[in-house]
Amino acid sequence: MSRYFIVLTLALFLHQAIASQSQTTVNKDRLEGTIFKLATFGRDSMGITNRVAFSDADIAGREYVQQLMKDAGLDVGVDYAGNIIGKRQGKVPTKKPIAFGSHIDMVPGGGNYDGCVGSLSAIEVIRTLQEKQIGTDHPLEVIIFSNEEGGLLGSRALAGEIGREALSVVNSTGFSMAEGLKRINGDPDKITEVARPKGSLAAFLELHIEQGGILEQEEIDIGVVEGIVGIKWWDVEVSGFANHAGTTPMDARQDAMLAASRFIIAVNEEILRAEGKQVGTVGRIAAEPGAPNVIPGRVVLSLEIRDLSEEKIRMLFDAIRVRGDSIARESNTRFSYTPIDVNSKPALTDNKIQAWIADVATSLGLTHKQMQSGAGHDAQDMALITRAGMIFVPSKGGISHSPQEFTSAEDMANGANVLLNALLLLDKELE
Repeated sequence: MSRYFIVLTLALFLHQAIASQSQTTVNKDRLEGTIFKLATFGRDSMGITNRVAFSDADIAGREYVQQLMKDAGLDVGVDYAGNIIGKRQGKVPTKKPIAFGSHIDMVPGGGNYDGCVGSLSAIEVIRTLQEKQIGTDHPLEVIIFSNEEGGLLGSRALAGEIGREALSVVNSTGFSMAEGLKRINGDPDKITEVARPKGSLAAFLELHIEQGGILEQEEIDIGVVEGIVGIKWWDVEVSGFANHAGTTPMDARQDAMLAASRFIIAVNEEILRAEGKQVGTVGRIAAEPGAPNVIPGRVVLSLEIRDLSEEKIRMLFDAIRVRGDSIARESNTRFSYTPIDVNSKPALTDNKIQAWIADVATSLGLTHKQMQSGAGHDAQDMALITRAGMIFVPSKGGISHSPQEFTSAEDMANGANVLLNALLLLDKELE
């Protein structure tokens, strides 16, 4: 090895080390401390936290988060959709705000990191900017979205996608969306007024745990999300003929359960047949009349397909339906399909923001990869009104929506540091 090559290698290493050291970073221990504190709101005697939207625990957690935001110097308010919004002035009043944040509500029996990492990291970013006296040209908005787990209520309202019918839906607390909004200082009668015009924000960023095991398995620090999948649901009804299980010969049956079983296998085969990262699931099934000595005459099952392309979802459904028609002919049964509107369209993140997030991760000495999100997030609604970006950090064991959900302090800090420095880069690069 030549002396010139050794010197050049050392120079490049020194340059990278200096660049990494020059990055602004958050307080890792403080961030984890706020995660642990938030987890106490709704914790039961077994040490498990339950903080479903609109519950007493959710209200207490929201009060804690609002106080953190005020202590960080933000001007804090709650909009009609129950979103907690903290504002920080920019040096150039004419520039549009850059928004970032996530949610703190949980699914029943959920974990303490889903949504919370992104929310508390956003607040930690503001605390870091305040401590280091770093100003931004763009105004900043930290948004803690309401009822993400119950249908993206807060972000859908901001995107102008909320319908009046959604307000009658009741969650596990027993409160309807309308009743719940009143409990968290929202106003269901004025919820449509919170809609932001397209282009009113300069950008939106969301940090979130991966909720899967890819990053951990591949030992990657940061996921650069290229898009959030669309989700389509159907109820599939299989109609046969209920008859005596002991006296009806096997070759004379119109067994709806048997036809449904073949259909479930067909769903798996058709999803795997196509190239790409699409997924398809049958997660619910019910047979009637439901007696062990009666051949099922009717079965209703669910069908869910997720992908970044609506066209591909339609193509996969058509292929699955063709298989269903074939099974129906062979089994002397009938298949019918009823779409269920889950209001979840694919949302691609902004290509430039993806590249900036990747650049920031590299500058911090973190490994990264592009990946799609198989779960829904507030960012997919925000992508309807502004350019959006999303950052993933590893989930231990790929576990989420469970009390065993865990992300290490180091991984949380890595994500928060990428969020912070991506925010500062966007502040410089965005028009």
